[in-house]
Amino acid sequence: MSGVSGTGRAPDGGMDAAGRPGERRESAEATSRGERTREHAASVGPAGATGDTDPTRRPEAAGGAADATSPETMREQHITVPRTARYYTLGRAGPELGQVWFVCHGYGQLAARFIRRFRGLDNGRRLIVAPEALSRFYLGDHGGPHGPESRVGATWMTREDRLREIDDYVRYLDLLHDHVMAGVDRASVRVVVLGFSQGTATVARWVTLGRVRPDELILWAGGFPPDLDLQRAAERLAGVRVRIVAGEQDRLVTPHALEAEIGRLRAHGLEPELIRFDGGHHLDPDTLGRLADEGGGGRPG
Repeated sequence: MSGVSGTGRAPDGGMDAAGRPGERRESAEATSRGERTREHAASVGPAGATGDTDPTRRPEAAGGAADATSPETMREQHITVPRTARYYTLGRAGPELGQVWFVCHGYGQLAARFIRRFRGLDNGRRLIVAPEALSRFYLGDHGGPHGPESRVGATWMTREDRLREIDDYVRYLDLLHDHVMAGVDRASVRVVVLGFSQGTATVARWVTLGRVRPDELILWAGGFPPDLDLQRAAERLAGVRVRIVAGEQDRLVTPHALEAEIGRLRAHGLEPELIRFDGGHHLDPDTLGRLADEGGGGRPG
């Protein structure tokens, strides 16, 4: 079978021709399919490891004097700063609450638009929480000033300084989870974590590296990132229902890629369920509703 959209690389959360999930940069709602850009986080190392053409990082010629921008004085450094994050909710944490969903959007999307796809789940017994990625940018930017009609999207990470960006969003999602669950009786609700497209890599890392302990993990139109320790993931996900969802016409997630991904997960002790639907690279409301209803109203056990 053919690879992913004619290339051996896949964006965050996707799967390449060998079945390995990559770093999908996806904006299913905010930009057209022809505008999708791609990267594969597995093909690059930490910031500055490859493709660095900044002349200030090149060694000085022999005998040259050091200046303020020479490698002898320039150092990459980091500082942790307070940051305000935005998230949206659908539903309320009332006495009938049975399910809490944490849903992470894809590349180039915003949480407000993404959470609308879950309106069919709002039955008075579910609380949907949609965090928004911390890095926003203008979509389809071709230069010139931006006005009120300029489209904006967000991304969970890029290849630049990627390890710290991963640390940042895992910490962010942990804090959001703790904030939401502070007013919820955990023993009485079913916690579901869902990631779409780029969001699949995000939630896979979160459930492996963070504090969240979901009852169910749904990876929609993507999979586990190739650099994630699957043995550790399997230990953290023991007893957790793992489901991979993909459209039959999704050009970015081929049957061959799905088969390879499931085989890779099973080799590390994970037993994901595969759910297919008649559609492409998007959330399907009927399939989403069936997945939610299988929780039997939500409460675990």
